[in-house]
Parts: sequence; structure tokens; C-alpha cells
Amino acid sequence: MSSADKLTIETPEQTLLEFPLAGIGSRFLALAGDLLIQTAFFIAVIVVAMLLSLANLLSSLARIWLVAIVIFIFFLIQFAYFALFESLWNGQTPGKRWARLRVIQDSGRPITPYEAILRNLLRVVDSLPSLYAVGIISILISRENKRLGDFAAGTVVIHEKPLEGVSSIWDSTNSHAQLSAANPLPQLTADELHIVETFLARRGSLEPDVRRSIAYDLSNRLGKRLNVPAEIRPDSEKFLEALAERRRNTARFS
Repeated sequence: MSSADKLTIETPEQTLLEFPLAGIGSRFLALAGDLLIQTAFFIAVIVVAMLLSLANLLSSLARIWLVAIVIFIFFLIQFAYFALFESLWNGQTPGKRWARLRVIQDSGRPITPYEAILRNLLRVVDSLPSLYAVGIISILISRENKRLGDFAAGTVVIHEKPLEGVSSIWDSTNSHAQLSAANPLPQLTADELHIVETFLARRGSLEPDVRRSIAYDLSNRLGKRLNVPAEIRPDSEKFLEALAERRRNTARFS
């Protein structure tokens, strides 16, 4: 559900995850950054093409191929830029990273390449008739600030806020040794791993108090179930990181 520009998701463990939704202003700020990068690419391609053409090193047939290649590169820059970066950068483009935004699924999970491609295929429609008019109207009337591409792909755009003033008590270099000493075979279930990884992937978007509360709750529940004493896990997030990594490593080599 969403309210007051926040998306709230209840996990199977009845833990609430809150994601602050990005509005029109921050999304256009990110878009402006991406458009500047795209423009730089466009200019670089044009300059290279002009230099090759003016150098008289190409035959007439080669120049025709050069024009075709330039058009194809323009197409990639225009349409593949967003989908490619969002697929490789876990829902972010350079502009979104600069503006501290990220695209995620409605469920809170990271987006897949399929969703990244689908939401950006409809970017053409959202940009009609000009200046993203359709997308702006869609965001304004949507409870979750979605443009048409987000509706089609089942995604939302959220703010990521850095956590300040939280120091690590449990040294990450010693976390696995401490965990092994406490219990040689602590193991998360697949559902527990999903919950932990969802929190770890989205913790940067949470308010500090909410982040600490969720981390403590998850750490306490899992620590009790796995019989890991509280003194072994003073830093909840490091404990969750160690559990998730151990579960992934076990799955990788099993």
C-alpha cells in the first residue's frame, strides 16, 4: 500500500518496509542528468562521424554504412540507455544515482532486465506530446507516482537516503568467524534469505530510525531461531549480512 508519498510493504515475517516515493521534481532532476550524458554521447558520435567523412578515407558505400551505423548508435543511446543501466545498476541510471533514486518492483524486490526494458519501451508514450506530458499526468493522478511505463512493468521509483551517524560495532572482517564460533551451521531458509536480502538491498532508502528498528527486529528473530547469542551479534546489520552471505555461499557450492 502507499500513503503520504510512501510505499509500505509487509513481509511474510510481518515486518514493515517503507520506501519514500520519488515525485516529479526529483525524477526530472535525474532525467536532466541522464539527458546531459546522452547529449554528450550524441555529440561524440557526430564528431567522430564528421572527422571520418571529412578525412576522405571512406568510399561512397562506406559513407552510406557510416550513416546507417550513426543512426543505429543514436537509437541505442536514445532507447537502450535507460534499460541497460537500470538492468546493470539494480534500478539506477547515472542520473538516478546522482539524484539518489532507484527503480524497484511493487513488491520491494530489485527489478529484472525484463521490467527495465518494459518500463522504458513505454517511455516514448510517456513523453508525448512533448516534455513528458503524458508521464506527468500519470504521476499526478497515481497514488504511487507512476508513469505508464511503471504501471506496465509493476515498478515504482523511490528515494534512497544515506544512513548517517550509525557506526559498525561488529567488525565485518571478523563477522563470519564470530558467527561460526557461535553456531557452526546457522542457515537461513529461502524465504528468510529473500526477506534479509530485500532489507539489505533497500536499507539505503529507509529513515535511520526505521532502518535500525527493522534490522534489530530481523536480527533478533533470526538470532533466536538459529541459537546465536545476542552478545555475538551486537551489530544487527553485520549479522544479517553474514547470514545472507553464508546462505548464498552454501547454495553456490551445494
